[in-house]
Amino acid sequence: MSAVSSRLPVFPWDKLEPYKATAAAHPDGIVDLSVGTPVDPVPDLVQQALVAAADSPGYPTVWGTPALRDALVSWCERRLGAVSFAHTHVLPVVGSKELVAWLPTQLGLGAGDTVAYPRLAYPTYEVGARLCGATPVVYDDPVADLDPAGLKLLWLNSPSNPTGRVLAKDELTRIVAWAREHGVLVFSDECYLELGWEAEPVSVLHPDVCGGTYEGIVSVHSLSKRSNLAGYRAAFVAGDPAVLGELLQIRKHGGMMTPAPVQAATVAALGDDTHVAEQRARYAARRLALREALLKHGFRIEHSEASLYLWATRDEPCWDTVAHLAELGILVAPGDFYGEAGERFVRVAFTATDERVEAAVKRLG
Repeated sequence: MSAVSSRLPVFPWDKLEPYKATAAAHPDGIVDLSVGTPVDPVPDLVQQALVAAADSPGYPTVWGTPALRDALVSWCERRLGAVSFAHTHVLPVVGSKELVAWLPTQLGLGAGDTVAYPRLAYPTYEVGARLCGATPVVYDDPVADLDPAGLKLLWLNSPSNPTGRVLAKDELTRIVAWAREHGVLVFSDECYLELGWEAEPVSVLHPDVCGGTYEGIVSVHSLSKRSNLAGYRAAFVAGDPAVLGELLQIRKHGGMMTPAPVQAATVAALGDDTHVAEQRARYAARRLALREALLKHGFRIEHSEASLYLWATRDEPCWDTVAHLAELGILVAPGDFYGEAGERFVRVAFTATDERVEAAVKRLG
């Protein structure tokens, strides 16, 4: 049996362990700003919905309950500006990382096919290409940089992880038009869409971008960050019904089912905007405090107009910055985790408690 793992890059987070040990030795403990995992409570109404659905002895469906599909459709129309949406335009998935990693395989891609993603990007885009044997390629501007011949899947990511960059509406429109002209399928990772700070992120499903038709485009959304549901693995895709219909059939065979209590919790979370506004306010305060402290400490911050991260540099190799901050008891992610272009940056998450953020600010002072 061939080792599929041999196709994959080294799992990057293992390299951070020595620096984590250094930071953890700080007398006041570690401030871990390396992984963007939520730390605040799951909203009460979501917990209540989960508990109410706990008696779920039967198998859930891959497509989700009608109530879940109604909630997904309603949210896409209300929040993304999608028009004329129906159940065929949505599909729940078991967390967005699962979708990203296995999408090229489920699309039937393989040797000779190309999967493209931003030069600075979430590492799982590359992993997904390598798992199925396709060729991963990076771009700065897909229209200018990519050869459409053999290009089967184009990943967009706005707001970006790790940089927080937001693609403007006209830029998205230009890319979607180019992809359609060349028959390239576009998947737009929009998991941070509700966390815009200095820019207002726009979905590829907005009619100004897609022209009111969803042919060849799919957007990816997660409740992990907006609703503190990373532990629930609640996410979904929305867009081209032909693409989603094919994925639905494949995922039925694979048993890729969102647990029934999580489906009920998702309905509750998508139907309530109050907890989202409250969580945004928490993140906004933490972002402001960390941004000011980093700037005073001699960092320069680029992009970072959205998402849960600050893309920061001291104009030195990223691992030198990681080591410097670890000595202060602060752990951050090195920029080269996200591509060679990040080798002089670090990604600083503001998904830490108010108390830990305050500790980091004091140490940077």
